[in-house]
Amino acid sequence: MIVCVWLLGLPFFLPQTEGYAGDKNNVDELKERISKREKEKQNLENEKKQIQQGKRDVQNFISSLEGEKAELGAMVSELDSEVAAVEAEIEEYQKKIADKEEEIEIIRKELIAAEEEALEQYNAMKIRIRYMYERGENYYMEILLGSESFGDMLNKAEYVQTLNEYDRNKLNEYQYVVDNVRATKEVLEGEEEVLEEAKQAAQEDEDNLNTLIEEKKKQIEEYKAQIAEQEALVAEFEAEEAAQAAVIAQVEAQLAADRNALAEAQRIHYNGGKFCWPAPDYIRISSPYGYRIHPISGVQKLHAGVDLASAMGTRILAAYDGKVVAAAYNNSMGNYVMIDHGDGLVTVYMHASALLVSTGQNVTKGQQIAKVGSTGNSTGPHLHFAVRLNGAYVDPMPYLRG
Repeated sequence: MIVCVWLLGLPFFLPQTEGYAGDKNNVDELKERISKREKEKQNLENEKKQIQQGKRDVQNFISSLEGEKAELGAMVSELDSEVAAVEAEIEEYQKKIADKEEEIEIIRKELIAAEEEALEQYNAMKIRIRYMYERGENYYMEILLGSESFGDMLNKAEYVQTLNEYDRNKLNEYQYVVDNVRATKEVLEGEEEVLEEAKQAAQEDEDNLNTLIEEKKKQIEEYKAQIAEQEALVAEFEAEEAAQAAVIAQVEAQLAADRNALAEAQRIHYNGGKFCWPAPDYIRISSPYGYRIHPISGVQKLHAGVDLASAMGTRILAAYDGKVVAAAYNNSMGNYVMIDHGDGLVTVYMHASALLVSTGQNVTKGQQIAKVGSTGNSTGPHLHFAVRLNGAYVDPMPYLRG
């Protein structure tokens, strides 16, 4: 983070730092503890990633199982449709078989009636034949001789002949009916047998499909069991992940506490002591703090420091213990140094000919940090010494006089 400040009416930027250690042993202990906590946290994060990867692997496996279970479910649905079709086919066969059985029953009754009628005709014919046999060959002669006239005799002869032909024809007719009905019955029984075989084949198909469905359902149940087992494993991973996150949170809280303690231990605190004279080789103040006519611009403005007249190359000392937060060059300030003394107190040393410290370096009161010069906007060799408190320039003299 960069803080913008104003010196001699021109802006420059002050980087904020953590400060420097007050108690080195305590700081080193805190740094070591923070390092251990960070390693512990990193190890826990790595373990957490492994747990998360394991959970993702199991979830992917569950997705695979769910997909296979869905495929089996679709297969079972398809098999159910096939079973329904086969059952409809079996039902149709059963209806056809029932119709055939009804036809066969009708034919069977017709056959019985035809056989009975043929038997009656046959018995009647047997009676007539027996009667004629018992009467002998004279029976026809008696019929013919008993005729009243020749015409009557012809009629009786024709009657006897017609009667014999009728018996033969009727017997043949009934025998044909019996044979036809019996043949029809055999055909129907054959068709019924074919239908029964088809029905049995369909029944076998249905049984096979039902067996296959049961196998698929069993496999689905096995997949469900595997999924439940894997989901339980996911729950275990999630529990481990939650436990790991809790441990990480605890470590992070401890780490934050240690970092805060380290920051506090490293924070600079100004104890209110008197500053040393920053240009001790000459003690004349050539321009005090306050409003004046600027020697270069000719404009009246605040002179936000004190100018200490000194010879070129003489010593510039750190006014108090602190940490160098800037040691650089600026067009206005020339070579300059800024030292943070803690609690918002900063000293500024401008126009140096040479800098002897670098940013981030800890310095002690009275340590040489630069050499007097006339770099930047300067009319001659001198040290412009300024004090800033909480971001605003203040009169340096109270700090120099104590």
